[in-house]
Amino acid sequence: MKKKIVRELMIPFAEYSTASEEATLFDAVMALEKALEESDHTRFPHKAVLIYDKDNNIVGKVSQLDILRALEPKYETMGIPGSLSRFGLTPKFQKTMLEQLRFWDKPMNDICRKAVRIKVKEFMYTPDEGEYIDEDASLDKAINQLVMGRHQSLLVMKGDKIVGILRKTDVFMEIARTMKACEL
Repeated sequence: MKKKIVRELMIPFAEYSTASEEATLFDAVMALEKALEESDHTRFPHKAVLIYDKDNNIVGKVSQLDILRALEPKYETMGIPGSLSRFGLTPKFQKTMLEQLRFWDKPMNDICRKAVRIKVKEFMYTPDEGEYIDEDASLDKAINQLVMGRHQSLLVMKGDKIVGILRKTDVFMEIARTMKACEL
């Protein structure tokens, strides 16, 4: 069996939802909504928007979760960008914290105002070194990076330019296709 490479499974940059780093949260939501509406039903829909700078270089990502976090600034003031459960905080404690700190007390009331005021560059996620992979890398190398870094996707490079995105979902579907082709 021919060894798969990243380029064969990635979604090219031109086919993925994008927004400028100068765009607003509203613009990012609209780009993601449009991508979901226009999604090719043979593939899983996009769960993020790639963010580009003035030179059209990808500089970050904005996921659905990033959008929700941006609407409630109290998450950032706590200094905990991810799940609290990994710090040993129980769901009961998290509920108490939600009530005491009044998370989501007002954000839904002024969601429209916030959506046009908050710039993408203020809340976008900037990928770290372990979230990039060469387009000619083997699928096993990509799987290792996804698993070890607990990433949802990897940005695919050709030289020093991002040319696409490799999503965990697409890698999983390739694994499933390969398994189904096996003679068990």
